[in-house]
Amino acid sequence: MALSILLIGGSGFIGRQIAAKLARAGHRLTVPTRHREAIKADLLVLPGCEVVNANVHDPATLAQLCHGQDVVINLVGILQGSAADFARSHILLTEKILAACKSAGVQRYLHMSALGADVNGPSHYQRSKGEAEAKVRASELAWTIFRPSVVFGAQDSFLNLFASLQAFAPVVPIGGADTRFQPVWVGDVAEAFAVAVSRRDLIGQTLNLVGPKVYTLRELVQLSGRLSGHPRCVIGLPNWAARLQATLMSVLPNPPVSHDNLDSLQVDNVDPAGFAAILGWQPSALETIAPEYLAGQNPARRLDELRRQARRSH
Repeated sequence: MALSILLIGGSGFIGRQIAAKLARAGHRLTVPTRHREAIKADLLVLPGCEVVNANVHDPATLAQLCHGQDVVINLVGILQGSAADFARSHILLTEKILAACKSAGVQRYLHMSALGADVNGPSHYQRSKGEAEAKVRASELAWTIFRPSVVFGAQDSFLNLFASLQAFAPVVPIGGADTRFQPVWVGDVAEAFAVAVSRRDLIGQTLNLVGPKVYTLRELVQLSGRLSGHPRCVIGLPNWAARLQATLMSVLPNPPVSHDNLDSLQVDNVDPAGFAAILGWQPSALETIAPEYLAGQNPARRLDELRRQARRSH
């Protein structure tokens, strides 16, 4: 059955993949954004997809957007910013969306959280994601929460960033080099959201989305350099040096690492139980996907694209 779906945060890396999956399934999509012209080439070509200029932080606008929708999906998230920035994007916006859903009579709600979300976590990112989850669970909506580990794919700002940096830097010094991750392919994340809009058995579930293999951050950086043809020496920094590096990088328009990122790296980002079994499939391995988009990339062009993506997310 075709559904009317409001996709908040649908203009981002993961959002565009989810939009494509939903459109192919025949659903009608509304994607609000502040950068319609910048993303129209990606989304307006999708059948049944309407891209509208809107400020989703405005309650009246949200109420209007939610009117007549069958499902609301909230993908909004930031990786860097002040405590107030994280609260605004993760907690306050979630509260506004939940209120708008209730007012408009929307029952089904899908929420993008993050593996490691925890109200007592070490970083503003993790704590604000954890508080947002608590708001969702306390709501009267038919909710599902997804908690992916770091997400990789052709337009990611993770492996692509490290590959681009290694094209220019003879040595790559990183903090949190031994922190473990379980990267999950964006296609698997998108499929999880796409099937959830019509699966009643997923209501009230919190699902961890992780890949089949665990890597340290050092291994992921080395892998991105090797696959892109620019293998470099990766040096793990002690905490004090990583903090100094983050301070020096904070003057850049879109710094690759922040102090809050380093706080997040204090805990591993893995789930020994693996990809949520209730979804019914096994996730794709990084080694089968990443070589296709990292090999032969143009590093200068990729860095420019990563900067544009960062500007659009703010």
